[in-house]
Amino acid sequence: MPTRRQLLASAAAGLAAGNLAPVEKAAGAGDETPGKVYRIGVISARINGQPQPANDHTWHFAQYFHPTISLEAIRKYQDPGSVRMYEDYMRNPRTNFGILPFPDAKITHYYEADPKIAERFTEAFPGVRVAASLEQMVQEVDAVYLGDASGKGEDHFDLVAPGLARGLPTFCDKPIGGSVAGTRKILEFAQRHKAPLMSSSLFRHEWGMEEALRLRDSKELGDLQYVIASLGGGYSPDGWLVYGQHPAWTVMTLCGPGVDSVSLYARNAAAHALITWPDRMPAELWYGRPDIAHDYCSTAVHFAKRRFEFTPGIEGNFWLGHHYEMFNMASAFRAMVKTRVEPVPHREILEVTAIIHAGVKSLAEKSRLVSLAEVMG
Repeated sequence: MPTRRQLLASAAAGLAAGNLAPVEKAAGAGDETPGKVYRIGVISARINGQPQPANDHTWHFAQYFHPTISLEAIRKYQDPGSVRMYEDYMRNPRTNFGILPFPDAKITHYYEADPKIAERFTEAFPGVRVAASLEQMVQEVDAVYLGDASGKGEDHFDLVAPGLARGLPTFCDKPIGGSVAGTRKILEFAQRHKAPLMSSSLFRHEWGMEEALRLRDSKELGDLQYVIASLGGGYSPDGWLVYGQHPAWTVMTLCGPGVDSVSLYARNAAAHALITWPDRMPAELWYGRPDIAHDYCSTAVHFAKRRFEFTPGIEGNFWLGHHYEMFNMASAFRAMVKTRVEPVPHREILEVTAIIHAGVKSLAEKSRLVSLAEVMG
């Protein structure tokens, strides 16, 4: 019998070949150009106007698209834990899932308004050029990837608009917009210019999530009853706007859009939300569960016959699982670049933003159930 690692590599190779999107089967695949190497322009968002010199969501997430790296530069500019991730997982031939780095993609440009900071990335990824401007960059690439490690999305529209206006396939990191109106603005702009757009949390792309979705769709454990999605660490009002999106994405991926209302309660460093739908059982969302801190996050999917639980780890290895979910999200974007088929419905992207802001309103009003319509505008 093959080992799970072999099965993982086989499945990943199928994904990378474009046979499957990481979350659901790609439908209506567009035209692909055999032998083409897709040029990726990477943008680093800012946090309250301040640059992110070592933006994990560009350095870690986007690196899968580039053929070579300079470990010497990685050691110079990244923290020790990140260096180990590159050495042991992200650039280790033994954990390349049979396909990494992608043979048909390369990062050609990197944009940060401060060119001196941008030069660090180009030193670590040979052949990448500092983009003088977004307007110039989008003329010379096939797709745009915007990474944001912990900002609130307030600058995302201005950063992705030039590429969307050209119809370029674009990844816009979460939180995609700083508000429901900001998220809708980006989505509608992309639709108007017929630009494929992707945004999601890594939690949508976990190894365990794929099995949970298979169990849901096969119904071998009966119908899905409800979901409890939990994130470790500690709750804070500002953190909720960014990190609350992770368990919200988990719930959205498994239960689907059409959310009716949200109630949020917070005490000290823990917050609990109840998500309701008009036609199905509710879901629970935890942000700040100290009992799962060692796993970072945990999801319990309750079916009629049995409960299925998973964490980001693969065979108990968190870092291998983290490597896989980053690869899986990159694979979904790569498939969209090649086919122009969006892997994540716009309605789900918008409702995740709305869940977060409905939670803020609920907490301010003694945890009452806030209808999503109240924050949708």
